[in-house]
Amino acid sequence: MTTDSLLPSPFFQADGRTIIVPVDHGTAIPVPGLEDMAAVIESLSAYADGFVVNYGVARAFQPQLAGKAVCLRADVYKPALPGHSDLGAYMTYGATEADAVGAHAVMSMLYPHHANEAQMFRENAALLSECHAAGFPVIIESLPYSLGQSAHYTPEHIGFAVRAAAELGADVVKTAWPGDAAAFGKIVEASFVPVIVLGGAASDEAGILTMVEQSIKAGGAGIAIGRNVWQQPDPLLTLKRLHAIVHRGATAADALGLR
Repeated sequence: MTTDSLLPSPFFQADGRTIIVPVDHGTAIPVPGLEDMAAVIESLSAYADGFVVNYGVARAFQPQLAGKAVCLRADVYKPALPGHSDLGAYMTYGATEADAVGAHAVMSMLYPHHANEAQMFRENAALLSECHAAGFPVIIESLPYSLGQSAHYTPEHIGFAVRAAAELGADVVKTAWPGDAAAFGKIVEASFVPVIVLGGAASDEAGILTMVEQSIKAGGAGIAIGRNVWQQPDPLLTLKRLHAIVHRGATAADALGLR
């Protein structure tokens, strides 16, 4: 890690790890579970280090977000409908809005190998320059090709996506799990900024806990998991179990036994 990196310290705890809960899906994909945003944030605050939110949520739910690290989603990553142009992700906000809502960092999407990657690289570079000048760390969510393109989430493609985001200037890179702990360890080793993993579409809790355990053991700096928390039958218990793995070194089996 470089000494010039603006590591978003409110997110990262003394162990150098973080648990971030994204609740920024409202502009991207219609998913159940976020109908009562105030209740979601309040119910998960005990075990979340911070939240990723859109600008409207950051403004409307400041009382619920108080005391937690806030990452402002600076772009919209809504997948294109059939027959529409696929723009990938497009920038909407920056340092001015982050300052206005009291955010501690911003997050944006980058899709290496996407047809519209040229625009996304330029927009991310502009965001990095602007936010670093204003003192805001930037977390780049770097995914090969596009959102949900799991067939392309190979170790090779993810490794390139992570390194590209780091070289572009990201302070932290959020990316997909490549499906292999050894491969992820090499990806982390080749990155000179912290790497955190996302959860993706909701799946079985035991599988998510195992993935997180493996990512931490391989050198990952934490997680940014949304749907696999607040779409579980007991979201708070799931987050408590993830907290045990990330911050207390528990195994997935031990965490699954928590009640």
